[in-house]
Amino acid sequence: MDLVLPLIILVARIVETTMETIRLVYVTKGHKYLASGIGTLKIGIWVLSTGLVLTNLDNIPGIVAYMLGYGVGTLLGMTIESWIGLGTVIIRIFCTKDPEPLIRHLGDLGYGTTRINGAGQFVSSVAVLLSMVPRKETGRLLEVLKTKYPDAHFTIEDVSTMSEREIYFGTRNRRGILGFTGYS
Repeated sequence: MDLVLPLIILVARIVETTMETIRLVYVTKGHKYLASGIGTLKIGIWVLSTGLVLTNLDNIPGIVAYMLGYGVGTLLGMTIESWIGLGTVIIRIFCTKDPEPLIRHLGDLGYGTTRINGAGQFVSSVAVLLSMVPRKETGRLLEVLKTKYPDAHFTIEDVSTMSEREIYFGTRNRRGILGFTGYS
């Protein structure tokens, strides 16, 4: 059995779907030129891989390779997207105990924190801490919360739009292709 054609289809479909997944991230983050460039390359690969399948509909391994390539490409694209870590998240931390040690700790790590005091249905006093964090640093912050402040509850939300001024301690305005792609 000739497996060259299915292998070509599989690789092309993995690359094409990976590119589409990453392109969608850049679209949602407003990187229109990069998203457009990736989309142009992606559609060329799609035309070739789909054309190979449609002109060889009797090649069942080729059809299966096309389907598998979509699944693998989606997983690979999501993995690469998480490595890029483009953008900013807002982390909401709910504290029923004194939040000052946590606020100081976050400040020492370079994270600005806003405190909102309130009351809950089941607790008489709760502090809600808001911190905007580069997405790449989310894991570091969550590790601190889970290990040193296990009683704190948190939520994470992706920020789609924010003001252009710098808000993080110690970070500089990122210019050039690396900042544009999220790799700086």
